[in-house]
Amino acid sequence: MCNITAQQIITWQNEMLNHKDENGKPYSPVYLKTVHNQLSAIFNHAVRYYNLRENPCKKAGSMGKKKNREMMFWTKEQYLKFAEVMMDKPLSFYAFEMLYWCGIREGELLALTPADFDFEKRTVSINKSYQRLNGEDLITTPKTEKRNRVITMPQFLAEEIQDYIKMLYGIGPDDRMFTVTKSYLHREMDRGAKEAGVPRIRIHDIRHSAVSLLIDMGFSATAIANRVSHESIDITYNYAHLFPSKQAEMADKLNMERGN
Repeated sequence: MCNITAQQIITWQNEMLNHKDENGKPYSPVYLKTVHNQLSAIFNHAVRYYNLRENPCKKAGSMGKKKNREMMFWTKEQYLKFAEVMMDKPLSFYAFEMLYWCGIREGELLALTPADFDFEKRTVSINKSYQRLNGEDLITTPKTEKRNRVITMPQFLAEEIQDYIKMLYGIGPDDRMFTVTKSYLHREMDRGAKEAGVPRIRIHDIRHSAVSLLIDMGFSATAIANRVSHESIDITYNYAHLFPSKQAEMADKLNMERGN
């Protein structure tokens, strides 16, 4: 590590900026910022504990940016319009049902197997993620322990997924249920949004839509965070504008307290 220079870091940054993901798209600014911060943290550790003279990432400067473009949301009504036009393809319909009603990530969805479901308890265990790299299917463990979680499904969704599994002839308990890639879901998103006449949002924005629905239903940031594997402080910060203001209610209750 002591031989890595700031110029080499800059060269690496330029390669990352020009690199394309599996869908042929450049890496997002948030992803680039995250990768750079992780590399810089390694060098900071070496400076602190292993006598590395300096952190070349600091000299090179950062790349990417902290916040991505503004989050977009579907209302429940918009999602239901979208879901209706998805019904012509069962795989697509049930995939988007899981994404919206459980608020899971794309990779988590695509890694699901029948063994992950307990239909008596109406639960699904999220304990792995799928991605396709260099033409190979990879199943990986969650990046953080918090992403390992058990989600309770609404009754209608549990019944839908049971119906879907029955359609999958010869599927084993540990076989993937949604044998498509992320690019397939993106194409279906294009098709469905157009046919339903709703705004085209990113796949990840379905997760934001799921969170916004739970906020609208009155659940706390902590309860929502546990379901979607966020930190509650992130829910409070990123979705603060969606939480109903409690200021008037607080003032009224303080007024009542003063009067007692």
